[in-house]
Amino acid sequence: MRTTTLNKLDFVIVREQDVVPFRNKVKEEAVKIGMGILNQTKLITAASELVRNLLKYGGGGTVEIESVTNGRENGILLRFSDKGPGIKDIDLAMKDGYSTGKSLGLGLPGTKRLVNEFDIKSAEGEGTTVTIIKWKNG
Repeated sequence: MRTTTLNKLDFVIVREQDVVPFRNKVKEEAVKIGMGILNQTKLITAASELVRNLLKYGGGGTVEIESVTNGRENGILLRFSDKGPGIKDIDLAMKDGYSTGKSLGLGLPGTKRLVNEFDIKSAEGEGTTVTIIKWKNG
């Protein structure tokens, strides 16, 4: 994942009311780089899932929004970080159908399928960081 940052914004997400302005900013940044509507929808869907996880499981946190480039390709990088309890077993959490909440368990694996690059790091008791990139033409 070799990228160059063109523009970076930080969002603090601590309550449900922070979600809509965050999603609007993600869409705005995607439009700025000329991302098509289908890829915008995939990016915003992935961002919505991850920001809800940030609130639900991490107790809130921060999200970095970056416009990035990799050679000729432009994209949007989102980095979600919390100081929550962490994920005990990342491999298990990445399996379709697994959930610690009362959901369908499609969040993390579904999000991974919507984006071009997906990275998750977590330590029990320290929190979780999920980084995704959606390329303009990806």
